[in-house]
Amino acid sequence: MLALLKTIDLAFDIYTWILIASAIFSWLYAFNVINSSNRFVGQIGSFLYNVTEPVLRPIRRFMPDLGGVDISPIVLLLIIFFIRQLMWTAIAPALL
Repeated sequence: MLALLKTIDLAFDIYTWILIASAIFSWLYAFNVINSSNRFVGQIGSFLYNVTEPVLRPIRRFMPDLGGVDISPIVLLLIIFFIRQLMWTAIAPALL
């Protein structure tokens, strides 16, 4: 059972880094720091969008409009942090 919890924790860790990369990529794209006509850059952006958008979309539906500032990745990171802490402080000791 511990192996399953560690695998779930690793998946959350990987998704956290993908979420951070997606946020940084969106800033670089918005400020024209990266070449948006480059095919490789487009593929990276498309991958990051497709991986993060299905999870961020429901959060954005409940968030108030903050005038163009998107804090849904921060909210999702807090949710992931909460689930990881709950998993290791409440669920793992109960199973062991």
